[in-house]
Amino acid sequence: MCAAEILDISKALLTPIIAIVATYIAWQQWKTNQRKLTLDRYDRRLHVYEEVRKILSIILRDAKASYDDLLRFRTSVSEADFLFGSEIPSYIDEIYSRGVKLQYWSNEYRDFTQQIPEGYDHQKVCDGMHSELIWLSEQFEPAKQKFKKYLDVSK
Repeated sequence: MCAAEILDISKALLTPIIAIVATYIAWQQWKTNQRKLTLDRYDRRLHVYEEVRKILSIILRDAKASYDDLLRFRTSVSEADFLFGSEIPSYIDEIYSRGVKLQYWSNEYRDFTQQIPEGYDHQKVCDGMHSELIWLSEQFEPAKQKFKKYLDVSK
């Protein structure tokens, strides 16, 4: 085989080699973009989980949540509908709803230093507060379990 034949073969192989290299580079860029999308989605999901823990912590600390806290929570987790399956938005709705109920019962509560309105049922108010507060304070572990399938990176 002479030098001219080797040169002709090299010229013929150059275009396919360039095409293969370009295809490989494009594939690597696609994989990088997929990983970035996965990381971005993880960060947004983690933010929602942190907001759930934050509102539960406020409730545990204060034994209530203000309407401002609840509205801030609702706003901060608004994208959950687009990041998770239906069980997480439903769970968030329940946390919000029970937080609102707890706030309602807290506003209704009267102690011995306050004037008691007509028809006030102290036991009913205390039971309502207690029921919502117990449920909300027990949600740290269930929240962790519900979010785990979306946030587990050990796989």
